[in-house]
Amino acid sequence: MSKTVRWGILGASNFAATFMGPAIHEANGAELVALGTSDPAKALRFRDFCPALRVQSYDDLLAAADIDAVYIPLPNHLHVEWAERALAAGKNVLVEKPIAMRADEIDRLIALRDRTGLLAAEAYMIVHHPQWIRARELLREGAVGRLCHVDVAFSYNNPDMTNIRNRPETGGGGIRDIGVYAYGSVRWATGEEPETVEAEIEWQNGVDITAHVRARFASFSYRAMTSMRMAPRQEVVFHGDRAVLRVTAPFNAAIFGEERLVLERDDRTIEHFRYPGTRQYKLQVENFGRSLRDGAAYPWTLEDARGTQAMIDRVFAAAPPT
Repeated sequence: MSKTVRWGILGASNFAATFMGPAIHEANGAELVALGTSDPAKALRFRDFCPALRVQSYDDLLAAADIDAVYIPLPNHLHVEWAERALAAGKNVLVEKPIAMRADEIDRLIALRDRTGLLAAEAYMIVHHPQWIRARELLREGAVGRLCHVDVAFSYNNPDMTNIRNRPETGGGGIRDIGVYAYGSVRWATGEEPETVEAEIEWQNGVDITAHVRARFASFSYRAMTSMRMAPRQEVVFHGDRAVLRVTAPFNAAIFGEERLVLERDDRTIEHFRYPGTRQYKLQVENFGRSLRDGAAYPWTLEDARGTQAMIDRVFAAAPPT
């Protein structure tokens, strides 16, 4: 692997044009080479920041010898299919979350990753952000004392029924869109898995729009609320017997609000950890490249993604649509 990882993007999504495309273009050790799309007009937004971008079909992009890695921001139900195609074509792959619709689908990707020796991962950007890295360190250091309970809230209001997140045929719904963060972040930070899962889900047009989840992990209780029909809110609270640790903009850091940790101790002292200007998508691309070039461990493996998807599967099983 050369010092520069040459990237292609499969699909001209708004998210790719706004966030991941610029992140790949600006990341150290990365070069954005090509965009796969059937509509050249959709490439205009990408060429605003990457004028030399090549536009071609998906199949031609996967066959291109000058592409080392592929980022896949396609609709949820297409993630596994195109990740498999990319790996079969000899490309390393970074796939937008959720990487699959069910946990057992990820087993196929794990097997293909192991067989090819390529890097395959879910684009789970929060684990690359120093606020989450520090949160995990604080929990492991016992900064909150004994962790007793975790509360998570993640909501936004999207009533547009033509939007892909409100369409069941493309794997829409709030849990797949943002529950993946509400569940996976706590699994990653604590290193624990849920033992029991209960859920109440409000369904509309075949997708979950609001979900309340209760779970019991080995050493703490857990509650999470996700919604696509409420005003924007994001917060994760780790409540111990000696302190409370708050992650105030846990998922859309800097976009929702200041990326900050607040540690409130039982002696009434408060410590703030701030990370202004951190670009988690850029860090994600750079860590992917570092893994390819130097063999560094990637922070979010397919096995990590599978654990979160298994929890999502359990949530759906606990409250299926009526």
